[in-house]
Amino acid sequence: MPWQNNGGSGGPWGSGGGSGGGPRNPWGGGSGGGGGGGGQQPPNLDDLIRRGQERLRATLPGGTGGGNVLGLAVGALVLLWLATSSIYRVNADEVGVVQRFGAYVRQSYPGLHFKLPAPFETVTKPKVTQENTIEIGAADRATETLVLTSDQNIVDISYTVRWKISDAPNFLFRVANPELTIREVAESAMREAISSTPLNAAIGEQRGQVAQRVQNRMQEVLDSYDAGVEVTGVFFRQVDPPAAAEQAFKDVSAAQQDAQSFLNQANAYRQQLVAKAQGEAARFNAVYEQYKLAPAVTRKRIYLETMEDVLSDVDKVILDSSSNNVVPYLPLNELNKRRAASAATTAQD
Repeated sequence: MPWQNNGGSGGPWGSGGGSGGGPRNPWGGGSGGGGGGGGQQPPNLDDLIRRGQERLRATLPGGTGGGNVLGLAVGALVLLWLATSSIYRVNADEVGVVQRFGAYVRQSYPGLHFKLPAPFETVTKPKVTQENTIEIGAADRATETLVLTSDQNIVDISYTVRWKISDAPNFLFRVANPELTIREVAESAMREAISSTPLNAAIGEQRGQVAQRVQNRMQEVLDSYDAGVEVTGVFFRQVDPPAAAEQAFKDVSAAQQDAQSFLNQANAYRQQLVAKAQGEAARFNAVYEQYKLAPAVTRKRIYLETMEDVLSDVDKVILDSSSNNVVPYLPLNELNKRRAASAATTAQD
């Protein structure tokens, strides 16, 4: 055998010094003995573990009390882990969404809360009161801005969509990419609304109506997805015809504005004439009501007023009808006029 003592040598683990010349086992040398029964027995595994523990205690601070220090350190680390992983705070503009092993379990509202330590439970805190905006039709994405109208024209538009989170769990778990979904839904709703609107209306007086239709359609589609999103507004930044036809549309728009201005002026003049006619008719009716109360007095008053208007600017001669004599008449008004004309001539000289 390879471990046999040949020629007095002790095999691979030592030289043969025993009297018996027997084989030596690999666990240690021993003196020779007949029949190989004098070899050393292998060590006990429990003794090896015990010796390792004793050496570890000796290397720790405090000697044999190092095990207690290790336990305290481990306990402190565990408490720190529990404190940082189990207590969390939700701010006033947030909602806490708690997941247990990845599955949604509950919501938590502003304040301090407790949960199972990570990785058993995790919390996500989306901002539910913050209003977010998406700009559609920017210069770097010009293909989004060209939309076909109902009268087969093309309009160049850009607009802003404002939204916020209405249901945090649905927002986090129902849609893979909420912002991209909102953008695509907005583009689809806008194309649908513009496709049923003529060009002149889209670039003119119906902008607000189109924006409201887009907002309602977006909300309807996002609710069908359970996206947890509330659309708070759609606002146009630009609604213009394509650049190639922009000048022609500006000329048409200017002509329409001039026509509207002339129409407004005509309506104002018409209203003025109507108001004047109504005032004169009301005055005539008032005179007629007084005439019915006293016809003779009213006729005399009308006669006198008429004669006063007719004779105010003519030379007058007064005759006494009873004696057919001319009554002397002192034209005071004529004297005043002559005096004023004389004074003016003198001043010029």
